[in-house]
Amino acid sequence: MTSQAEANKTSVIKIVQELLASEADKSAITPALIGQKIDLALMINSGWGEGLDRNAVADELIRRFSVWCGQDTWLKSDEGHVPWLTPERKKDWRYWQRYREMQEAKLPWKAVDALDKSTDRILGMLEDPLREGPWDRRGLVVGHVQSGKTSSYTGLICKAADAKYRIIIVLAGLHNNLRTQTQIRLDEGFLGFETNPNAESMRLVGVGKIDQDPSIRPNYATNRTEKGDFIASNIRNLGVSPEKLPWLFVVKKNKTVLNRLLKWIRTHVADATDPETGRKIVTHLPLLIIDDEADHASVDTGEQFHDENGKPEEDYEPKAINGLIRRILHSFHRKAYVGYTATPFANIFIHERNDTKEEGPDLFPAAFIHSLGAPSNYIGPARVFGLNNGEQREGALPLVCEVKDHCSDDGTGGWMPLGHKKTHVPPHPDETGLPASLQEAVDAFILACAARQMRGQKGEHSSMLVHVTRFNDVQREVHARVEALVRGMDQRLSRKIGHEPVLTRLKALWDRDFVSTTAEMAECLPEAGPYPAASWEAIAEVLPQVVSEISVRVINGTAGDVLDYADAAVGLKVIAVGGDKLARGLTLEGLCTSYFLRASQMYDTLMQMGRWFGYRPGYLDLCRLYTTSELVEWFEHIADASEELREEFDMMVESGGTPRDYGLKVRSHPVLMVTSRLKMRAAKSLFLSFSGHVIETVSMHRQQKRIDSNYGAFLDLVSAMGRGKPIPEQERPNGRDRWNGIVWTDVPHEHVTDFLGAYSTHPGAPKANGQLLREFIVSMVGDKELTKWTVALVGGSVEENPFILDGVKVQRAERAVKSSSSDRYSIGRLLSPKDEGVDMDLAAWEAALAETRKVWKEEPGRLKNRTEPAVPNGPALRKMRGYGAPGVPAHPERGVLLIYLLEPPEFDAGDKPLESTPFVAFGISFPGSKSGKKVEYKVNNVLWEQEYADAA
Repeated sequence: MTSQAEANKTSVIKIVQELLASEADKSAITPALIGQKIDLALMINSGWGEGLDRNAVADELIRRFSVWCGQDTWLKSDEGHVPWLTPERKKDWRYWQRYREMQEAKLPWKAVDALDKSTDRILGMLEDPLREGPWDRRGLVVGHVQSGKTSSYTGLICKAADAKYRIIIVLAGLHNNLRTQTQIRLDEGFLGFETNPNAESMRLVGVGKIDQDPSIRPNYATNRTEKGDFIASNIRNLGVSPEKLPWLFVVKKNKTVLNRLLKWIRTHVADATDPETGRKIVTHLPLLIIDDEADHASVDTGEQFHDENGKPEEDYEPKAINGLIRRILHSFHRKAYVGYTATPFANIFIHERNDTKEEGPDLFPAAFIHSLGAPSNYIGPARVFGLNNGEQREGALPLVCEVKDHCSDDGTGGWMPLGHKKTHVPPHPDETGLPASLQEAVDAFILACAARQMRGQKGEHSSMLVHVTRFNDVQREVHARVEALVRGMDQRLSRKIGHEPVLTRLKALWDRDFVSTTAEMAECLPEAGPYPAASWEAIAEVLPQVVSEISVRVINGTAGDVLDYADAAVGLKVIAVGGDKLARGLTLEGLCTSYFLRASQMYDTLMQMGRWFGYRPGYLDLCRLYTTSELVEWFEHIADASEELREEFDMMVESGGTPRDYGLKVRSHPVLMVTSRLKMRAAKSLFLSFSGHVIETVSMHRQQKRIDSNYGAFLDLVSAMGRGKPIPEQERPNGRDRWNGIVWTDVPHEHVTDFLGAYSTHPGAPKANGQLLREFIVSMVGDKELTKWTVALVGGSVEENPFILDGVKVQRAERAVKSSSSDRYSIGRLLSPKDEGVDMDLAAWEAALAETRKVWKEEPGRLKNRTEPAVPNGPALRKMRGYGAPGVPAHPERGVLLIYLLEPPEFDAGDKPLESTPFVAFGISFPGSKSGKKVEYKVNNVLWEQEYADAA
């Protein structure tokens, strides 16, 4: 498709979308109706019919009109706030209007409408820029990974400029390529022209083509070139006067740059002096700071960033960056700060700094926390990896391919060992110098490009990311080998000499993987389709052209890496080889295939892997993620942890909490046991509360002596508790819940703490730490809570070797092996959802269900479907147990300990068979509590550093 045909397609889609938006019954939007509207559009301009692919237009519009949007939620504090945003105030807002029109060409109408509403709400929670000062509002917007945060803050900037915010500073990442990418996007979405100081004439882009009036063109202090940051040569003659037009600054989070900006504000913009401190301040211009990836480098975590040689990078010192952002804010009389992040356990909640004279208050979002709903076509971690739904993960997509051939079993040898140095030269497994899994990933990318072309998406960008090392020299070597592989295929296919083996290999992958996966995706996720099937003959025909168009690039943090996308007339096909310097947040357009090994600290790699999420309209079934089981397991933990925190957030919204309440909650949340080991390099203590949470052992020791000793701890507990009884049935609205097992009630807490003291939890377990749980229970007993326990031995479905006590037969349970190593056995989920309600009668269960339904909302980013829940969720059950409800007594004294005897699984062939002793696994459901008791958790960095330290 030519660039003109692509432009025609965009124009027709925009017009037809407008025509269809007025249809009252959206279910009546069929291909036939779309065809009629296309005819109408072509009557407006017959030239649009040139090269128009009507099927591609229809597919795109059907996709857009099947999109529905999750609802936003927010916590806010109105202290010192004066409501101001009315429809009247928005009447002549031209920056927003032209941005909205630009977005309507690209996005479903409902998504644009949702963007309008959410940016209104966020702007309304800031202060009116025309209000006389002083005032200060600080908030946080929590999105989903790669889910359109940039659209949100661009829309917010347009509306803020319309409302008369005059200085707008965007803090954009740590590296030049991300700053440049952000500048390019704001050139298109806000400024309307290219900020290229070397251009002979102004080139209008994006919104500038929609409303070309020069009288509303904003001013800019930074530009899209590699050296376009706020540097000395760019600001020599820069001065801001109190005029009508806003100023835009897009700067890196870099100590030198922010220092220079602060100094310039004090010397060139300040118009008054603070009588108390003598500080120069700005009273005549209101400030808005947008902080992209707010939990990265803006928060004083005590972390230190290092270059590839392990040397500290002075310009990226979070303590200094945090202080400078606060000083810039403190230099303005009227100011607003909005952070954007994708992690609900953002560091911003955890590390609160004190107010100082020089820096002013902390960046903590005291005014509001706004959680963005995702549209139904968003593909996030919960979509890819599924969520824990009882005994297994549910909803995972068939797009993840496991990589096992990158290094030796112990991680020390092979093509890319875990701890390789920057001098490492990967060995040659075959003549390509690449492992078979990476060769297959390249083949999968080529097939995806060909299939997209057959679907009318030739004009769209397609990318592949290869992330295997953080060292530039090793990246260059990998790049050279991938380049040689692609060029070799290009030669064979274009010349038709020696091409048969290549075609045979590609056809085998197409038949084995793509045909079946496309059919499966149409079945399990039809709303992300349609997925038109292509014949192998059609694919084979376009392969020579597709392979000839692929370029292989190294991307390592310079601005030049991102410019080609913006300048390309038609879709680029790029294989990007990068490492940790591939700046966090950098978007690779049309990312189809990713190949990921753990390149350095786990957290950096996981954030990199995060860019695989986002929107894949019409080609999700062609996408593949090649990675290790270890990275998948960690991503599953993080997907579950995010979901847990979002559920807490929803419950707090419902009960009218403030951002400060939520910050306190997050700071003591056991999820931090998962994330702190990923994030906190400096030795730190966390003070955690387990109240209202469930903790379960999903990682267990494999050594026989540990298995035996944990079984011994269980037998001692049974002996101490005395005679139990079969678990009684519990009445439910549509029947009864039944269990095979034994229950003990009113068990003194000492028996439970003795068991936890004797039981050996695995140090690699995400949250189950026996010693910590024991200490927490003892501290709560001092508040007369957790004194009497319900202990249940819950049976499973394995008929051999049952446990028999007092004539009651309890069967062992089975749990699938999630991953295993020589010392560890991991499962996905231990508890069944109904097990937490083992002590709940009908009234308590129904009250918990009512609570669950109250906070439930359609939320596609979190796998929430459109049917109301039929059973209560865990947080609601635990809240009900601790707090009660009308007609339901509270039982904060009652903890629930659930024990399972797991059948030893079959591990990989060659493993020493285990004896028949069962694995003892447990879960604890803690009731909600008003007690503020916490227990100290020292982040075990020694274990962490041994396993995941930099390979410097």
